[in-house]
Amino acid sequence: MKTNTRHFACRADEVPPGERVLCELDGKSGGVFNVDGEFYALHNRCPHRGGALCLGPVTGTNVHTEGFEYVYGDEGRLIRCAWHGWEFELATGKSLADPAVRAKTFAVTVEDGDVFVVI
Repeated sequence: MKTNTRHFACRADEVPPGERVLCELDGKSGGVFNVDGEFYALHNRCPHRGGALCLGPVTGTNVHTEGFEYVYGDEGRLIRCAWHGWEFELATGKSLADPAVRAKTFAVTVEDGDVFVVI
């Protein structure tokens, strides 16, 4: 059985809030995202059709309201696959189109300014 291994991804100061860095993690392409100072990592493969998920735009979406209005929210907390537009939460990998579908996420730690991803 394979144990979880930490992999250096980048320096935290290399990824300002709202930005990302792509990196190779144990033979897997991944993306590390800074969302308001919190770091998240995703496998760079869309579970819908295999597109390079981490290359898509980081966005927000319309959020639920009690009335009949459109309110844009969650800015910078979603990734949209460039191939077919499926949106996923950066923190959880959950798809907005089908909550049963999830992008692969990885645990992230920051130690002394270094960002590590656990695979």
